[in-house]
Amino acid sequence: MEGRYDPPAGSFEEKFVRSGGHGGQNVNKVATTVQLRFSPALAGLPAQALGRLCALAGSRLTAEGDIVIVASEHRTQEQNRSAARARLSELVLRALRLPKTRRATRPTYSSGLRRLDSKKRRSDLKHSRRTGLD
Repeated sequence: MEGRYDPPAGSFEEKFVRSGGHGGQNVNKVATTVQLRFSPALAGLPAQALGRLCALAGSRLTAEGDIVIVASEHRTQEQNRSAARARLSELVLRALRLPKTRRATRPTYSSGLRRLDSKKRRSDLKHSRRTGLD
């Protein structure tokens, strides 16, 4: 499921706000920062993917269940818009990917012996450092 995820038309909205910080006149005049608000409930994602998406979103998830992505690293609206959409696409694709199932394994017999041998050697070393107890 590599590639790109394009969210359905009604599931997101973009808002442009002024950037903060350095930048001089351009920052003060132009609203280049993009706030992309994505509603996973309206996107028609499978239930398991929806749960994984909410877990992956972390602090970007609002109390209403929306995911807010802010992009302000570029000087133009269009570059920030594509950066925000790329981040959303990457997040949704990660949520759609099924996690690998964990298969329980046991250590081999010889690795267990090696572990016990190293513990014994370490114990002997520490024991030899003791003073006056032998």
